[in-house]
Amino acid sequence: MNARQLALKVIYQVNEEGAFANLALDKILLENKLANPKDKGLATELVYGSIKYRGYLDWVLDQFAKPKVKNMAPWIRNILRLGLYQLLFLDKVPVSAAINESVKLAKKYGHPGTVKFVNGVLRNIERNKDNLAIPDVQKSPVEYLSVIFSFPQWLAKMWVEKYGVKNALKLADYFNQPSPLWIRANTLKITSDELCEKLEKKGIKTVKSSKAPEGLEILDSVEIGKLEEFRQGYFTVQDESSMLVSHVVAPQSGQVILDVCSGPGGKTSHLAQLMGNKGRILAFDVHQHRLKLIQDTCRRLGITNVETILKDARFLSQFIHEPADAVLVDAPCSGLGVLGRRPDARWRKSHEDIRELQIIQKEIIQEAAKLVKPGGTLVYSTCTTTVEENNQVIEDFLANNKEFYLDKDLNKYLPYQTEEGSQGWIQFLPFIHNTDGFFIARMKRRK
Repeated sequence: MNARQLALKVIYQVNEEGAFANLALDKILLENKLANPKDKGLATELVYGSIKYRGYLDWVLDQFAKPKVKNMAPWIRNILRLGLYQLLFLDKVPVSAAINESVKLAKKYGHPGTVKFVNGVLRNIERNKDNLAIPDVQKSPVEYLSVIFSFPQWLAKMWVEKYGVKNALKLADYFNQPSPLWIRANTLKITSDELCEKLEKKGIKTVKSSKAPEGLEILDSVEIGKLEEFRQGYFTVQDESSMLVSHVVAPQSGQVILDVCSGPGGKTSHLAQLMGNKGRILAFDVHQHRLKLIQDTCRRLGITNVETILKDARFLSQFIHEPADAVLVDAPCSGLGVLGRRPDARWRKSHEDIRELQIIQKEIIQEAAKLVKPGGTLVYSTCTTTVEENNQVIEDFLANNKEFYLDKDLNKYLPYQTEEGSQGWIQFLPFIHNTDGFFIARMKRRK
């Protein structure tokens, strides 16, 4: 199986069967050893690019093909998406290779009629690709954003209405750029400066975070799992904005901390690190495999003060009877702040999902509040940007729980100062903070 056939299989699984792109790709790469090492990179590019730009590709195909994309045979529409992505986005792939390899796939997964169809559509687009009728950004900004940046229309509409056209376009562009690779130095074993030196001796360039003192951005393409420093527990992978959450919790050595939606454990292990591996952290999750990821990470980092427990965060008070010094609710959310890291996520979400998630988020924070001792801390965070999942959840919670109040100076806890830090919550946005979209609110229980 060559790189293109392998990529097609993953694209089909994601678009037609609802598979997750990263999991499906990892699985098929493991099962099929590609002869040329460079083919792994090509397959990865084809999968993520074809899925990310699916909306734009379908818009182009619908201008040249009958039937429309939604009415095509599933294998054929994905072969066309794959071929068209190469024609429009990959300058290093010869036109002949993009078309001829697509035709070969059509022979394998279609019939003589569809072979001719694939060949004709791609050749027609190649001849006329410079004459596409692109939407006018001034007259139809939602359509322009949706088509050109390849996002679902409901999301484009929401961004334009909330942030204005200029910022909505910046947001879309940010999520279409390659996401930076951030790691967090494990300060139980090494400082960020020492880690930076170790990596640079191996020719791996890094840049220190201006926001999180433990954060380093890796500038080179590396296989993290193969690095000796990773295996020895000198660092773990964690996004820059995600690192700020544990700082806002501000755990102290010897405290009891609950992380009620803890998998896969980035924030859990960071909390342990900030506590000097002293005290007690109870890490809950509803999925056993996510708890195993926490256990594996803690073992590798040398963390011993974390206990993992398989429980639904909405029912914790039924068996947790001792209140904690601090409770972190890193709530399940739509993930609309980290779309750049999950190319298929933009096509999985709907506005109905957001409303359903808000119900769950309210249930979780209400239950978590019961576990905070008087004078204790409750932190709520998400990796999304919607008001429904963030501000509205907090406002509703505070309106119904008068014993809690916003701790209105987040700058006391954040490793860097920000203008928004004086309101008790902060919404990180790419076009303001140059980070993924993250929301953090810090509340205290009255004594």
